[in-house]
Amino acid sequence: MENKYDIKKSEEEWKKQLSSEEYYVLRQKGTERPHTGEYDLHFENGDYHCKACNAKLFESEHKFESGCGWPSFDEAVEGAIEYIRDTTHGMIRTETVCANCGGHLGHVFNDGPRETTGQRYCINSISIDFDPSAEK
Repeated sequence: MENKYDIKKSEEEWKKQLSSEEYYVLRQKGTERPHTGEYDLHFENGDYHCKACNAKLFESEHKFESGCGWPSFDEAVEGAIEYIRDTTHGMIRTETVCANCGGHLGHVFNDGPRETTGQRYCINSISIDFDPSAEK
């Protein structure tokens, strides 16, 4: 299968770069256990980047506490996310992947804060890094 993303690495290269847990989530579409991720209840100012390629994905001003057990955002950086229809596990959902490298991030749902976008990006902490230098 052809890689349509700007970042082009073999699965062996990804395995060398990422920890086994990061590889499981980012490359094999896994999910970390709820309420275990580093950024679930993290609310400092800054930006969140893809753990695999460092592309900017989310800004802290769009993060909120949803109670779902994973970091939640109501908006992504424009053009940073690719949306893929996901029909696994007997559900119809929208998967979110990094538009730069194709790394699996999580899913987006339409049950977020209605006073903003109404969306809830439910993101695996292990798929992102935080950059506090981008303070708002």
